Amino acid sequence: MANHLDWFTSFKNNPHYQTLSSHPIAYFCAEFALSHDLPVYAGGLGVLAADIVKEAHDREFPMIGVGLYYYEGYSCKTEIVQGELTETCQITHPEQIGLEPVNNANGERITVSVPMMGKNVKAQAWVWKAGSVPVYFLDSNIELNDPNDRKITNRLYTSDQQMRLKQEMILGIGGIRLLKTLGITPSVYHMNEGHSAFLVLEVAHNLMKEKGLNFVKAIDAAKHQTVFTNHTLVAAGHDVYVNDLVSLMFDQYALEMQIPVNDIVNLGLVRESDTFSMTMLSLRHATMINAVSKLHAQRANEIWTNHPMLSITNGIHVPTWDKLKNPTDGPTLWQQHLERKRILLAYIKDQTGNEWNENELIIGWARRIVNYKRPLALFEDLAAFKAIAQNSEKPVKIVFAGLPHPDDRIGVEMLNQILRMAAGEFNGTVVYLKDYTIDLGAMLTSGCDVWLNTPIVGYEACGTSGMKAALNGVLPMTTPDGWAAEVDLDDIGYSLTSDNIKNSLLDTLRDYIVPGYYSRDENNFPQLWLTKTLSARKLMLERFSATRMLKHYADNMYLRVLDNKEQPATTVES
Repeated sequence: MANHLDWFTSFKNNPHYQTLSSHPIAYFCAEFALSHDLPVYAGGLGVLAADIVKEAHDREFPMIGVGLYYYEGYSCKTEIVQGELTETCQITHPEQIGLEPVNNANGERITVSVPMMGKNVKAQAWVWKAGSVPVYFLDSNIELNDPNDRKITNRLYTSDQQMRLKQEMILGIGGIRLLKTLGITPSVYHMNEGHSAFLVLEVAHNLMKEKGLNFVKAIDAAKHQTVFTNHTLVAAGHDVYVNDLVSLMFDQYALEMQIPVNDIVNLGLVRESDTFSMTMLSLRHATMINAVSKLHAQRANEIWTNHPMLSITNGIHVPTWDKLKNPTDGPTLWQQHLERKRILLAYIKDQTGNEWNENELIIGWARRIVNYKRPLALFEDLAAFKAIAQNSEKPVKIVFAGLPHPDDRIGVEMLNQILRMAAGEFNGTVVYLKDYTIDLGAMLTSGCDVWLNTPIVGYEACGTSGMKAALNGVLPMTTPDGWAAEVDLDDIGYSLTSDNIKNSLLDTLRDYIVPGYYSRDENNFPQLWLTKTLSARKLMLERFSATRMLKHYADNMYLRVLDNKEQPATTVES
């Protein structure tokens, strides 16, 4: 990590640093997992966004964040009632969690107007600050709007297509209007996923008014100030709308720009279809595009052949996720790991009534419950799993956490199966922890012994939870997807075969993980195990920190935009 830190120190003497100090990077994202009580995140995308913002603060790197405030959040209180996933959503007001209203110099609330569907919807803003890095959150819940429009920003990733499109208009168009009102003129606009892609329209709109450019030239100029990070190859991760809905929603905005509404629709049109894609809008209107691991870039370049991506592998904000105290040897790391494990065991007992022993092997699986992540891979051969896990001398315990989207019927059924096993014949062997938050995520990635990751290779863009686990001496057991395809897993954990996941998982568990964990020296230390944990932690600090990630974004994207250089499709080495 030292070389990456030195880069930031040297960068302060670079003329570009002075430019960015007055014209910072504007980082747009639909979610930011900045704290557990801030209801504006759903999962990995938000965690990644928060880690970048926090790293920018640590490195004094000029950046601001722009997102939306969701009063109901995404992860509401959930329970299964007669096989159905039911949610009870608590309304959380920004003032309750310490967000400050964004006011003008006279102390008056700042609002912006976003034309949509024949009227202007107003949005106010709140600010969260990490030192010099503010994150602004827009929301429509103000009296100036009619009751239905006040609900636009209630739910993160709402299933209502019209509401979701309105959210993305407020994020992209409203976000640029907020920055303009605040007198902030960014050097680079960074779209973290395609939810904020409408910002390109408003940047172009401003250029048309300020420089007299026509629409085509303004869009091209806006493109050369914009970069885009793609996080998923899975269709469900890409927002698409019927063209007629986009035309209806943007009719008034097109009048403001004095262009035909079809000119806007065509920017995101999926060729030979009646579908508008936020991903295509982003791909076509970013001067540089990146994927978030080398394998992800390879697969993305096979899909979007006209939009080459470079690879900037995700990293983690070490101060947020590191729960150890700089262990320098195996025994010290093991003792610190046991301290973290006891915290997790106490939580499991409190939440489920299961009292597990700290000397028992615990495997953790915690992430969004979706089919391609294969959360039930361990249970494809129940008899074989039972023989391994319920061995009285060398037991294996499994802890699950995470949620499916309420509309994902397959995901809901998989959660049901986990709950049935935890309550049935695997009671005491399998537990499910509800109300998955970033705090619970940190407890799991530092308290389990093994971190299980079973996606079909090519579907997981990066998978940073495994990095957090490895940082804390929790060994990854994973298919070589995302970041795991970039390392020698035998040095830091255990590799699984994606196309034979059932046998690979059970064989690895029985033949390597259980013997490795339970084989102890005279001091009760698992020496072979500790060799891997020390290597895993060292590798995370050297290659997978957010310090390295932010350096790569700065050096390989932001500064090249400032230099107005074209970025070839290539791979950035870690």
